[in-house]
Amino acid sequence: MLTGKKGVIFGVANQHSLAWKIAQRCAAHGASLAIAYQNDRFEEKVSALARELPDAFTLQCDLNNDAEIQQVVETLQARWGHVDFMAHCVAYALREELMGRYLDTSREGFKIALETSVYTFVAATRHLEPILRNGASILTLTYLGSERVVPGYNVMGVAKAALEASVRYLAYELGERQIRVNALSPGPVSTLAARGIRGFTSMMEYVRHHAPFKRDTDPNEVGDTAVFLFSDMGRGVTGEVIYIDAG
Repeated sequence: MLTGKKGVIFGVANQHSLAWKIAQRCAAHGASLAIAYQNDRFEEKVSALARELPDAFTLQCDLNNDAEIQQVVETLQARWGHVDFMAHCVAYALREELMGRYLDTSREGFKIALETSVYTFVAATRHLEPILRNGASILTLTYLGSERVVPGYNVMGVAKAALEASVRYLAYELGERQIRVNALSPGPVSTLAARGIRGFTSMMEYVRHHAPFKRDTDPNEVGDTAVFLFSDMGRGVTGEVIYIDAG
């Protein structure tokens, strides 16, 4: 489904990352991949993961740093000429902002969560725009806490709501070039970021008992949905939030 397509995936931290599951499934369908990690802390682990894929290389990129994003763009342009798809799998909030009340969110904590979880998506898309092929596909990851109160999700819920609004605005602005912009909204998945949310284990248990499928979200299902959106089969889908949550 992705043979001949080239894409960049931001946010791989380890083998449990949804970004990594997306990378694995894209590679299985023939894509050439650039896998971007945040900093030196992740270099060894992510480089080892990338070596498992048939056609992938790694790049360091802190999406809060415009110069680093531009360096990635220049590298991709020199190597490939263009990009067919991009996955933004980056989110962060200070741990203390997820422990108490949303009402007590600090100004600095709010800024950090929104800048890292939302603005990085806008920034990455803007820098990549000149080398995105017409008909390219962009996606990011969101969560149900954007539209419903999830105790303990706090400022991240507000950030995800802003992220989903950004998806719609970018879909509108890039639509003339047939560039698609969407968000995937998985159910609770045990990732490095998710384990920092208070009550996460209880959330997973609730889903097992109340979701129609009576099970957790399979991370590979997230990857497979990304493959669909990146492929030509998803060419008519844009500005959407797509749920992969066992119902």
